[in-house]
Amino acid sequence: MAMDYSEKVMEHFAHPHNVGVIEDADGVGEVGNAKCGDIMKMYLKIKDGIIEDVKFQTFGCASAIATSSMATDLIKGKPVEDALKLTNQAVVEALDGLPAVKVHCSVLAEQAIKAALADYYKRQGIENDISKCADCENGCCGHDHGAEEA
Repeated sequence: MAMDYSEKVMEHFAHPHNVGVIEDADGVGEVGNAKCGDIMKMYLKIKDGIIEDVKFQTFGCASAIATSSMATDLIKGKPVEDALKLTNQAVVEALDGLPAVKVHCSVLAEQAIKAALADYYKRQGIENDISKCADCENGCCGHDHGAEEA
């Protein structure tokens, strides 16, 4: 089945921005699971509350790579508070849309950033309530949602 991808999705897939590893990252977050095939890892370098650098490694489909790339573009150079407010919908809109069956990739991108920020706060000794898992309806984030409700 062919997917209708926007030009922006195809551009970010073919030429992703901010790919790589930050060896001395201030925060690292990883989400996804091998069962659904998409795994995202985000690295943040933060100075004075500003995200100076962000890199990602993503194993997954074109949408997973494109959403990772766009999400990093949307938070680079921004205050941590702005990154915390980034939603998967903002990522989808910045890419001019995604096929409905691929929207979960944007959820993973949001969650990877929040996981990296949660790690940053933990390393700083700052308590936080950043949810690594917003509301992944299909379980692709790798968390056992049933266990969280119990």
